[in-house]
Amino acid sequence: QVQLVQTGGGLVQAGGSLRISCAATGLTFSRSAMGWFRQAPGKGREFVATISGNGGTSYYAESVKGRFTISRDNAKNTMYLQMSSLQPEDTAVYYCAARNERLTATTTRGLYDYWGQGTQVTVQV
Repeated sequence: QVQLVQTGGGLVQAGGSLRISCAATGLTFSRSAMGWFRQAPGKGREFVATISGNGGTSYYAESVKGRFTISRDNAKNTMYLQMSSLQPEDTAVYYCAARNERLTATTTRGLYDYWGQGTQVTVQV
């Protein structure tokens, strides 16, 4: 059974930093592209960042480019999202997602097979 367990997140002041993690079990992590999405109140779930199975390719939403960094440690079966220069508009529930046995990173939500439980990130002015 595949599980994606998220940790981290919380409350931060504008301009601050946070890191969220996603630990995977039950899948061949190094062969699975991963991604981060987020959902703000009253809005749909939107793409944030994605990384290929070997970590060599990553893509970002324009709104977070240069501020967020996606990374993975295949030895620990864990993916990370380092968020810097956070702004109130970054406030959302953040979800990690996995493509089972698919190496290629993608921004398309429907191509992900598994999802984490979600982590609240709140940025205060």
